[in-house]
Amino acid sequence: MHPWSASRPLSAWLPGGYCRSRRGAHRVFRPVIDDDRCSKCSMCWVYCPEGIITRGERYTIDYDYCKGCGVCAEECPRSAITMIREE
Repeated sequence: MHPWSASRPLSAWLPGGYCRSRRGAHRVFRPVIDDDRCSKCSMCWVYCPEGIITRGERYTIDYDYCKGCGVCAEECPRSAITMIREE
């Protein structure tokens, strides 16, 4: 087992920042986490196909690599993640 695999979600095949491309101009929506509604269940962390959600005191999203797919928002059982139109 690689040392980084213990801290990475199941969906992340590569360690953070390894072989990922920055988002293109194609992202129309971006996910925003409502900390008051978030129960820290880690569903967004597990299902994010890019592996760009970081767990901790607060869950954060690395918008440099987020593609805006919305999987995290769909999988959140408390609807704590909403997709906001990119400006």
